[in-house]
Amino acid sequence: MAQNKCVRYLCQDETRVGLKTLTGKVITASGVKPTVEVKWPRENFWIYGAIEPLSGDHFLYEYPKLDGECFQQFLDWLSVQLGSDYAILQVDQAPAHTSSAIRWPENIIPVFQPASAPELNPIERLWQLLKKPLKNQLFSSLQALRERIQEIFDQLTFEQVISISSYNFILEALFYAASY
Repeated sequence: MAQNKCVRYLCQDETRVGLKTLTGKVITASGVKPTVEVKWPRENFWIYGAIEPLSGDHFLYEYPKLDGECFQQFLDWLSVQLGSDYAILQVDQAPAHTSSAIRWPENIIPVFQPASAPELNPIERLWQLLKKPLKNQLFSSLQALRERIQEIFDQLTFEQVISISSYNFILEALFYAASY
């Protein structure tokens, strides 16, 4: 690796959002059963994301589906966003991530987390934070949903990302690695 290059640790994943109503708990008066209108349309899109637990930096982009082609586009876009920095990118073992067709950019080094272990990836908490205000909401169109998600992302701070993604085992490893 070249001198004077920053090496960053990022956690990557995708989440699907769509017009199907996400239901959640609500508080009501004693004896009052809450009711929520639910719709089941299948239109949806995917948000690809990468977050940096140490700084709270976050990179989010929308794609129509989850596949190797969209993942490659996300990697290429992320590589440009990183500029001259390098990234160690934690990813799960989804087929889109492990495909032999994926061409990893020179400045992104993949680290595959164990299979079936989403709890090891801090970005899962970001998806929970994103979807919480969407619960029990109906959207008339994908565009209305996109606008609401953009509002949520516009309010997202570096401090929030640090707070939800700073797993002790990750931070300890990063501080240890930085000491060498």
